[in-house]
Amino acid sequence: MEQWEEYIKEYYSYLKLEKNLSDNTISAYLHDIKSFREFICTNFSVSPVSPVSVERKHIEEFLAGIYDRGMNRTSQARTLSGINSFFNFLLINDKIQELPTESIDHPKTGRKLPDVLSYMEVKNLLDSIDLSQPQGHRNRAILETLYSCGLRVSELIELQITDIFINEGYIRVIGKGDKQRLVPISEVARRHVANYMEQRKTMKIDGKNTDFLFLNNKGKKLSRVMIFYIIKDTALKAGIHKNISPHTLRHSFATHLLQGGADIRVVQEMLGHESILTTEIYTHLDNDDLKNSLLNHHPLNK
Repeated sequence: MEQWEEYIKEYYSYLKLEKNLSDNTISAYLHDIKSFREFICTNFSVSPVSPVSVERKHIEEFLAGIYDRGMNRTSQARTLSGINSFFNFLLINDKIQELPTESIDHPKTGRKLPDVLSYMEVKNLLDSIDLSQPQGHRNRAILETLYSCGLRVSELIELQITDIFINEGYIRVIGKGDKQRLVPISEVARRHVANYMEQRKTMKIDGKNTDFLFLNNKGKKLSRVMIFYIIKDTALKAGIHKNISPHTLRHSFATHLLQGGADIRVVQEMLGHESILTTEIYTHLDNDDLKNSLLNHHPLNK
C-alpha cells in the first residue's frame, strides 16, 4: 500500500510539472489509478500486489468489473487510458520493465454486439463442473443461476437465502438503484441450488455472512473476483477458449431467449434494463442465421 501511495504522489508531480496538464485532467487520471489501486488492495489483500507486480490479468479483471457495473464504453476507454498513463510513467522511470496494459484492447466506443456462448458451449461449460469436488455443487449452482436468470455478478453475490423461492420458481433480485425484480429460475437451476443449500448446512459460516446464499470456503460472501475466477477455470476445463466473464452468461441468457422467440419486453424486465434500447442490442442474428433465412425464405431460392 505504501508503494502505491509513493508512486501515485510521484505520478501527480509528473502530470503537473512535466506534462503540464490541467487540474481537471490530472484529477481524472488520479481518479482512474486510485480506483484501480482500491480494486487491487480490496481483492488481493492476502497476497498484496504492488504497482511493479501488476500483470495484465489484474487490469482485465478490473475492466471486467467496471463493465459489469454498467460503465459505458467511452468511460471504460478513458479509464483504461488513465491506467495506461500511470504505467507508462513507471516504465519511463525504470520502475517496471514492460507495460501490463500493452496488449489490452481498448473498448470500442461504437455500438458493439456482446460476446455470447452458443447453447452447446453453455451446456459444456455447466457439465464440465465436477460435482464430487468440495465446491462442485456451489459452482454449478452459481453458473446455473447466472445463466438461468441473466444476473449481473453484483446481483448474484448479494443474493440472500430469503431471496430464493424454490417452490414458487422465482428469485428476488436487487438491481441497480436498489430496484427489486422477480426473475423466474429454471427447474434445473432450482435443483442445483437446492443441492448446494443442503451442502451449505454442513459449512462453518461466518456470523456476519449467514444470510448470503453463496459463500467461500471460509463461510464468507463470495467476491466478484472469485466468481470471475470460477468461470475462467470452468471454461478452461470445458475447452472453451473465448475470453468469457460472468457477464458472458448474462449476454447468452438474453440472446438465447430472444432467438427462441421470447418477447423483448419480457427479456427487458428479467434483465432489469431501464430502457428497451439497451435490450435491443441482443436482437442481432449471426451470419449463419441470416444465410439460412435467406436460403429458406427468399422467393428466388424457391
